[in-house]
Amino acid sequence: MVDRTHRHRRAFLRCLTKQTLFYTEMLTTGAILNGVHERVLGFSAFEGPVALQLGGDDPEALSRCAELGQAAGYVEINLNVGCPSERVQAARFGACLMAFPERVAACVEAMRAATDLPVTVKHRIGIDEADSYEDMRHFVATVAAAGAQRVTVHARKAWLQGLSPKQNREVPPLRYDDVYRLKSEVGALPVEINGGVRDLDQVAEHLRRVDAVMIGRAALDDPWILADADRRIFAASNPASSRADAVRAHLPYIEEWLGRGLKFRFLVEPLLQLFAGQPGGRAWRRTLSESGRGDGAGVELVAAALEAVAALYDAKKAAYADAMEA
Repeated sequence: MVDRTHRHRRAFLRCLTKQTLFYTEMLTTGAILNGVHERVLGFSAFEGPVALQLGGDDPEALSRCAELGQAAGYVEINLNVGCPSERVQAARFGACLMAFPERVAACVEAMRAATDLPVTVKHRIGIDEADSYEDMRHFVATVAAAGAQRVTVHARKAWLQGLSPKQNREVPPLRYDDVYRLKSEVGALPVEINGGVRDLDQVAEHLRRVDAVMIGRAALDDPWILADADRRIFAASNPASSRADAVRAHLPYIEEWLGRGLKFRFLVEPLLQLFAGQPGGRAWRRTLSESGRGDGAGVELVAAALEAVAALYDAKKAAYADAMEA
């Protein structure tokens, strides 16, 4: 999710759900400690709650990042032990750390000592040939003993060689039963499941067996799947009654950041799939992406795209009514 779950996407998704916990993209300890803190860690308060997801294997560096994350306003520190990319492996963090549970435990212990926030771990079922349930159970027991307060399990193993990150999200089979079994055996330790979850019906089904569910790329492909989460999952009111309402609620944010010099294309990219599968969805994407390439594009272009969607939707609705009468 690197370069995908950035602050501007989270800001828009907050127009769809107020209760769901968001995660940052995985931020390396080097990017945080050697970069400009506000640029790397900065987020707006209304994006919350947001968990800071870290990549690294050095306990001291991770503990310092945990301190900075707490000071910045994040509500959780999450260590990524699930990313299988070769670049991440070369830096010796991500999924390859599953082969070194004691090292992960040392990182968790250091972060727990540095912050009052919950410290959690996201990991895979296993890696390469070390993919038995017992391998995962040992890993979880080790990090839990060090103080991990929740585990998020991507219910697929990862092949560290031979598969791309995309293939590692699709080729290894999902093993939900292993995650369910883990939850049944770890008792009070919260277990979150991840992998292949496409809609809230699947979320509700998983919640019968585990404590939490993570949706990843499905929410990028169709953000509207989150629009009923507050009512269905959290017994709260949904913030938006329609896609158009969500867009209108987000316009002041777009206008603010345009005034701060951010490119229009970058700000509207999180909105492009909002009308996926809906009448006018193609016109919506085309208007924002093609017309937004030039200088000077602003919120009036978003309003024009909304009008185009509404016109096509009304035309299809009228055609349907005529067909029913005939």
